[in-house]
Amino acid sequence: MLSLNRYAWLAVATALATMALKGAAAWLTGSLGLLSDALESFVNLGAALVALYTLGVATRQPDDQHPFGYSKAEYFSSAVEGGLILLAALAIVAAAIPRLINPQPILRIDVGIFISLLAAALNLGTALVLLRAGKRHDSIALEADAHHLLTDVWTSIGVVVGVGATVLTGWLALDPLIAIAVAVHIVWTGARVLRRSVLGLMDRALPEPDLERIRAILEPYRADGLDYHALRTRRAGRLRLVEMHLLVPGEMTVREGHRIADQVEQRIRAELPGSAVLTHLEPIEDPASYRDEELFR
Repeated sequence: MLSLNRYAWLAVATALATMALKGAAAWLTGSLGLLSDALESFVNLGAALVALYTLGVATRQPDDQHPFGYSKAEYFSSAVEGGLILLAALAIVAAAIPRLINPQPILRIDVGIFISLLAAALNLGTALVLLRAGKRHDSIALEADAHHLLTDVWTSIGVVVGVGATVLTGWLALDPLIAIAVAVHIVWTGARVLRRSVLGLMDRALPEPDLERIRAILEPYRADGLDYHALRTRRAGRLRLVEMHLLVPGEMTVREGHRIADQVEQRIRAELPGSAVLTHLEPIEDPASYRDEELFR
């Protein structure tokens, strides 16, 4: 938990720094495009604070009220982040519409662009650190934060190019139009973040590559006269949950069947670190062993 919190604090510090830098750039230039970029940094701060809290909750040990642990708390982090993103988009559009009606000149463009690019570089460095940490620790919250920061980097670059084009062409309406384009892009990002959270909370099966790795482990056992069915998977934050019914010959001893089940569970955990695997033994010749597969459907 301490390790993950360290990365969350890095995200908070970066969000504060970039929010200040982009806010200064927007104030100096009067650019609505740069202001929209600063508002997205405000979202980054809110997301980082939520991630900091939920990572602490997600790493709590299971207890009597939560026997499966708290790992799903990470989905709440990404859901809140998606909601904040959508609110930022609405704020940008609300600020852009009056400027379309009454365009305003952009001032001190050179300083504003320099500050914005500095903030983008800071976001890029932090995003790469968070992305590596998220993959290493299998943290959905850190990965979501990293991808959001990377999106922010591209947004900043697009805004800088657009503001520069506004100054070069003298078309002042281009600045609020850029801000609206940023808002549309932000909505798309927020929708993706929310979708991932909803799918996690709905206990969607593991992605197909993970399922293929599980099937590759189980398939050789069929050559030995064994089988499996009722394979069910889901993910809860960093925890993968896998359960199945192993079909073994009825004359096999409990000891031998248990040994095989242990072997299967260990191989899956080795292939998919952070997995909790549950197996149930059934006699392969008994028709009743196949009825429960229909119940799961």
